[in-house]
Formats: sequence, structure tokens, C-alpha cells
Amino acid sequence: MTTSQELTQRLDTKPAKPETFPAMLMAWKPQIEAALPRHLSAERMCRIALTCFRTTPRLADCEPLTVFAAVIQAAQLGLEPGLNGRAYIIPYGTTAVFVPGWKGLVELANRSGRVSAWTAAVYEGDEFVWGNGSKPHIEHQPGDEFDPAKLTHAYAVGWVKGAEWPVIEVWSAAKITKHRDRYNKVGRKHYSFEHWEAYARKVVLLQVLKYLPSTPELEAAIVLNDQAEIGEQKITLEDAIKGEFSPIPEPSPAQPSTADPSPNPPAAGAAPSGGLTLEAAITRINAMTDAEVLALWADDLPAAIRMDGAFIAAYRARVETLKESQTKGRKR
Repeated sequence: MTTSQELTQRLDTKPAKPETFPAMLMAWKPQIEAALPRHLSAERMCRIALTCFRTTPRLADCEPLTVFAAVIQAAQLGLEPGLNGRAYIIPYGTTAVFVPGWKGLVELANRSGRVSAWTAAVYEGDEFVWGNGSKPHIEHQPGDEFDPAKLTHAYAVGWVKGAEWPVIEVWSAAKITKHRDRYNKVGRKHYSFEHWEAYARKVVLLQVLKYLPSTPELEAAIVLNDQAEIGEQKITLEDAIKGEFSPIPEPSPAQPSTADPSPNPPAAGAAPSGGLTLEAAITRINAMTDAEVLALWADDLPAAIRMDGAFIAAYRARVETLKESQTKGRKR
């Protein structure tokens, strides 16, 4: 059986590498086939990718290798890019990035068999009542309105198998817009301007997924989405072919800490300051006792801290601890 290393060596020794994306698909179909799960064929994936390329003219302005790497990444996660809404290949300048859609994230979450998740949009005229707290609930009766300009809220619901109550997240359209504008690095080119409902549903879904059991594939998709949002998705062709993209970035080299050496951690939920260090952020994580407060606080941290591998590991460990504590409390 041909290994990914041998495939990469063959790629590097080709006398004339194809320079266009359609030519790459034909010449490097074995690499795609090696990356695919069993339920997808290389031929089908190539057809889907070529359709995406032809229906998104701006992909022609991208470096072909970045388009190909995005296709490989989609293949490894088993998400078909295109009009089905599971995943997209989006041009940002001369770089193509892989962006999972809300349908793809739901599919990855549900594949584990441990959880179920879904999301929906609320429009003017809908009957919509919700509440959080000790008994989170949503009641939604959709109406006949589907104009994106009249979207009022988006919500997501997650159920852990055997749990007594769901995890819900409800955001207003104004809050979603504020979130988008805060992280958008490409202006009107951002895909949310053409796919507002899809973007809104994904934003709230990502909040719910923080509290649900995960899988390596789902972790990878979430990190790729976050990196695409802030313009820092960097999948090399070699890593894509070998399947060596890590969903948890390697920790940054240790830097001298300017954190307060006092053994007493900062007050839980205190607003992060502009000079907050990685070490201080991790200390604050371990001092927090409420998962929802922790999530809101972490969302406001600088991207350099939020995307650091050490921070991500500490964050997820603390959330898991808080969820276990909450579950034990309910059983008493």
C-alpha cells in the first residue's frame, strides 16, 4: 500500500507539476483517494471540488496549491464542499481556505453517537419564546418570513446522551453582527454577507459545541473555522496530503512571564486586560467556577491567547471538569 510519504515524494519528483486546479485534480487523484473516508470516492470528491471551483470564479485568483490543500482537508473530515452547506472552499485574497458550514459541524457532532445538536434561525413574525437558567428551553413556531434582512435571532441546541437538560444558546441578530464585525478581516468579501442565515446559525452552534463531548474530527473543524475567521488558517499541501494537520496548535515558545507572582488568582470573571499573558490567562481559567462565564470571558481574549495550544488544552480541561461537577450535583 502506498504511504502518504511515498505519495508526497512522487508529488515532489513530478517532472512537470500541474499549475491549474483542474489539472491538479486529475493528476493528484491518488492523494485525494488516500485521504478520503470509505463513504466518499475520489471521483465524486474531484467532481464536487471542480464544481466549487467553477461556481466560485474568485478561486481562479487563488494559489492553486491552497485550493487543493483545502479540498484534501475537506476530504479528511468527510465533508463534501459545495452547495449542500456542509463545507465551503472560500477565496480570501490569493489564498483559498476550508470553512465548515453549520451542517458539517452538526454532522461531525452527531457522528459520535454521544450527542445530538441542531440550530435554527428566527424571523420577524415567528412565535419564539426561550429561557435559560436551571431549566433551559426553547419554543419556536416558524412563520412564512425568510428574508435575511428580517432575521431576529439564531439559536442552537445540544443534547448529551442521558443528560436531563439541553445546552442552548440564543443570540440576537445585532449580537451576531457585532461578533462578525469584530473578527472579520476581509470586509465585504466575508461569506456572511452572502450567506447570513448560515453564518448566524453556525455562530451559535459553535458556542453550544464548547459544552458537548467532541471528537478529533470535530476539534479539527472548529479550529480550522476559527483560524479562517481571523485570517490565520495555514494548511500546507504537504500536511494536507500526509494528514498531519493538528487540530490543537503547538504551544508557542515560552516567553518571560509578566503575570502577578502572587499565589492568589485574579477574581473569576474579571475583565481581561490588554497586557494579559498566557500564563495569567491559564491561571484565571483554573480559578473560574462557572462554565458559561468562562466561555464568555474566553471569547473576549486576544486571538494570540485564544489560539495558543496551551490555552486551548487548559480551557477544554476546565470546561470538562465543570461539566462533570455539574452532572454530579444534579444526581444528588
